[in-house]
Amino acid sequence: MKALKTPFFTLIFALAAITVISCKSKKLVQKPVPVENEQTYAPKPQPAPAPKPAPKETPPPPPAKPNYNFNNIQFEFNSAVLRTSSYQTLDLAAAEMKKDQTVKFVLNGNASSEGTPEHNMELSVERANSVKLYLVNSGINGDNLTVKGYGESKPIADNSTEDGRVLNRRVEIKLNN
Repeated sequence: MKALKTPFFTLIFALAAITVISCKSKKLVQKPVPVENEQTYAPKPQPAPAPKPAPKETPPPPPAKPNYNFNNIQFEFNSAVLRTSSYQTLDLAAAEMKKDQTVKFVLNGNASSEGTPEHNMELSVERANSVKLYLVNSGINGDNLTVKGYGESKPIADNSTEDGRVLNRRVEIKLNN
């Protein structure tokens, strides 16, 4: 018993007691019950929900009708080269023409009264062809465009003034009826 009184033995006894307490098995959370028959635990089938009525689709608005009111395309004196100021009008015309690719147009070339009638006729056709080339390059079908030259025969203003002659140097885009 002398051994029990020694501090060394007391220390060993205390460590053993602590070790035994810490090694006790811990309580586990209840284990899940094994599934023996899946059919008994399967949820009962629920009736399918009634189909919801389809929302009423509003039809898309009809496409805007093309606006075939094109401004006259103007040209400089004795020239069939398009003015840069005409590009905006021609771009608008091309956009409107693309809305209905079946519509046919006539490009009416005109000239002022300066020069010979033969030269003015030739110049008016060249002007109409310049407009046609621009529209074809913009994606318009060339078969839908007819070129006509009128020379100085269809003025819209007085050829005796410069302002009038400027207005007469033009190409008109018209529906082909």
